[in-house]
Amino acid sequence: MLDLALDDAIANHKTYGNIELQHKLFARLRREDPIHWTEPVGYRPFWTISKYPDIVEIERQPDLFINAPRTKLLSTEFESKVREAMNGRPMLVRALPQMDNPDHSKYQKLTHGWFQPRQLRNLSDRIEALARESVDRLVALGGECDFYNDIAIYYPLRVLMTILGLPQEDEPRLLKITQAYFGGGDPDMQQGSDLIDATLAYVEYFRDVAKERRQNPKDDVATVIATSQIDGRPIEDFEAYSYYVALASAGHDTTSATIAGGLLALIENRKAMERLQREPELISAAAEEMVRWVSPVKHFFRTAAADYEIRGKKIKSGDSLFISYPSGNRDEEAFDRPFEFMPDRSPNRHLGFGFGIHACIGRHLAKAEIVAFFREFLKRVEMIELADKPAWTETSFLGGVKRLPVRYRMRSD
Repeated sequence: MLDLALDDAIANHKTYGNIELQHKLFARLRREDPIHWTEPVGYRPFWTISKYPDIVEIERQPDLFINAPRTKLLSTEFESKVREAMNGRPMLVRALPQMDNPDHSKYQKLTHGWFQPRQLRNLSDRIEALARESVDRLVALGGECDFYNDIAIYYPLRVLMTILGLPQEDEPRLLKITQAYFGGGDPDMQQGSDLIDATLAYVEYFRDVAKERRQNPKDDVATVIATSQIDGRPIEDFEAYSYYVALASAGHDTTSATIAGGLLALIENRKAMERLQREPELISAAAEEMVRWVSPVKHFFRTAAADYEIRGKKIKSGDSLFISYPSGNRDEEAFDRPFEFMPDRSPNRHLGFGFGIHACIGRHLAKAEIVAFFREFLKRVEMIELADKPAWTETSFLGGVKRLPVRYRMRSD
């Protein structure tokens, strides 16, 4: 039986702002109680699932372990606020991460084709151009910057805005909303807003986008969502806005966190960086390792639809399960030297994009962005090092490095 202080630490946003503490805590869970009944003060209880094979076993059974109605960790107080703000609904949005079949399959098909490798090849020139622009900006900043806030947060957002067909002048507004949406309990990221305010700001923005696309359809994902039909009827407004929110927020923040965290891994592993510069053909494998290493999605919840036993623990129907992806990605029994960054790791069956039917719809796009950026960056950087200590976002849900001060020198040729 583990102590209650550990339960509170699992739910505490500050745990995830201290990367060493986070890994130490979940290593203990994997070792001592991988299926851990968790009762943090101020939260409804849940099972914490920390080992790779258990996560896979659960994710392989989406009809038994469902998404709704609890998808992320919120305090009981905040859950009440959500229900009040949403007229009784338990969730602020209802997009793919909140859906189960048959709806999940129907809504996934709407945009599935846009995020497959064949379609992304048509966008490769634009993605590569945005990667070059990002490295050009690095050069223009003159040898020292906060890589996360000056570079990493802009590049994936611009790629997503391209796919959605959103005007460049909306970038500051979307960036501000996204940072508030994923700020968790981090005072640096919230900026006077909370999750409800940020969600409503997203909805307000995308309501206008949907209205405009229905009147003036274009060849972009925003039009696909606005004009789509489900079961022969136009998509409901709530689901349409939710779809936009999910794509614009998660698709941006996960990739920016991975690029920043990936760069930090290379700074801390000089030999890995030098090898990638010598062997750029390994950048694709290194991108997968960056996703494993960073694991920007900290958790999702599943709810047991029936009684189930795993590792001798009896999960009851209706119990919530907190799926810890970073812990699964550091599981000593699933990965060789899991605490070592290995750019050529193979096989690398990480959980950074989720698993099974709920695997991230934008995973191919995210990888394409990461590869394009580091291919451009690594051929142009001569030296890079930390200029100060990095800092991580205090959030239990989604995030990574929030400050990455670096000092660098770019090649002159």
